[in-house]
Amino acid sequence: MLAKRSILARLLAVAMAGCVLMTLTGPAVAKAKKDPQPYVKYYVVAAQYQGQPESLTEIARRFLGSGERSAEIYHLNTGRVQPDGSRLTDPGRLKAGWQLVLPWDAAGAGVTYGQLPTGKSPTPSARPSGTTGPGPTASPKPSPSPSPSPTSGAPRPGGTGPKCTATTGSSSRSDWAQLRMAADSAWTLTRGNGVKVAVVDTGVDATVQQLSGRVAVGADVTVGNGRGDTDCLGSGTAMAGIIAGDSSVDGSPVGIAPDATILPVRVVRGSGAARPGDAANAIEVAVSAGASVVAVGSHVDLADPAVATSVATALDHDVLLVAGAPTRAVPPPSPAGRSGGGALLLTGGVGAGDQLAEQYAAGAVEVVAPGVDVASLGVGGGRAVSNTGTEFAVAFVAGQAALIRAAQPDLTAAQVKERIRGTADAIGAAAQDARYGSGMINPAASVSVAVDDRNQVASQQQGNNGVALAVILGIALLCGAGVVFGLRLRRNRFGG
Repeated sequence: MLAKRSILARLLAVAMAGCVLMTLTGPAVAKAKKDPQPYVKYYVVAAQYQGQPESLTEIARRFLGSGERSAEIYHLNTGRVQPDGSRLTDPGRLKAGWQLVLPWDAAGAGVTYGQLPTGKSPTPSARPSGTTGPGPTASPKPSPSPSPSPTSGAPRPGGTGPKCTATTGSSSRSDWAQLRMAADSAWTLTRGNGVKVAVVDTGVDATVQQLSGRVAVGADVTVGNGRGDTDCLGSGTAMAGIIAGDSSVDGSPVGIAPDATILPVRVVRGSGAARPGDAANAIEVAVSAGASVVAVGSHVDLADPAVATSVATALDHDVLLVAGAPTRAVPPPSPAGRSGGGALLLTGGVGAGDQLAEQYAAGAVEVVAPGVDVASLGVGGGRAVSNTGTEFAVAFVAGQAALIRAAQPDLTAAQVKERIRGTADAIGAAAQDARYGSGMINPAASVSVAVDDRNQVASQQQGNNGVALAVILGIALLCGAGVVFGLRLRRNRFGG
């Protein structure tokens, strides 16, 4: 009933607004057309700031007092055409000369209040601290090329594990993925507390401060009796950071479910390869250890018979396995028993412009998440690095699943999967796209909007089409009569 009243109220508001527009006289319409565009606060991006490329995080810190408010700037400007014809898609990559609309409370040197300039803006040069306004024209400098992560010499928990070199990530950083996910919108309802998420990959570096208190000992199936809370290669730590990293430490990228617990299960040997037997073992260990969400890294091949058998066994439990969509046709595993409560969710990775991270098999992707140039944590100190790969999209989905399982503990894994798919934002012309599946995941919507409620509202909207149409037509007729009456009164008054 509330939904029905809300729908009718909106329709009435639209119709009444139409009446107001219809009764405007010719001079009033002409005046409205001549009204200038509104005044806003904006900033013209410089080539550099204090020797570093401009970023939304730094701009928000400078003008709004907090880098976390970069999301506000992003949402004010995403989709707007900039003077050079391009659009903002990656918060970490701005072009000199772009005009960024700022929130109303922005203040500082470089903030301008007025109408946005039309035409091509002059390109500001590098702007040092304390200067005001755009500088002289300069060409934008290219983004720095990725550089490998440094050697990690941090001590391992319990004194185990040798020094090793991380092989994933680059020093350049972009926060577009975290901004697009906007997981903080869900944190008033849930932060993933009490949910155990297994990361089946290279292990997780528990010494990283941003993961402090969030990483269990785990297991190393490659040696039989080892622990999983160390990481030589880095991808497992990056996945854990995306799932449960804490940004309060030093402004590092925040995890989707910062109160979840990470269960690291190392399946990768020092060479970077995983044996099928180890991969199969790792999935069984994760399930038996009580993980309700299992994030499977790219080192696990679902097509391998041993792995497929373990997945089928896992689906007999109330566990959601999140894995990367295959790049070749693979028969989906099914529960080994007759009534499996688990679910497998195949995920694809995309970039800021929705470009796919890999060439996935047609129709294999069920949902997509950020997987190209996404920021997370590096091993040995936890500095922020950028990564590309399907496994990082898997981590985003696993973090979302942790939010749902914490907020709705009565849902089965299959229902959690359907909620993730049902609240995803469609990409492409169709609701179900062969490349993107159900679309980009939406963590906040998945915990704040019930899928059944969405369907109920849609049903009510369809059932009330006739009533709404009748109401609109009636108001339109009244408006038309009012306009005719007004014109006649105007003629009689002015002798027309």
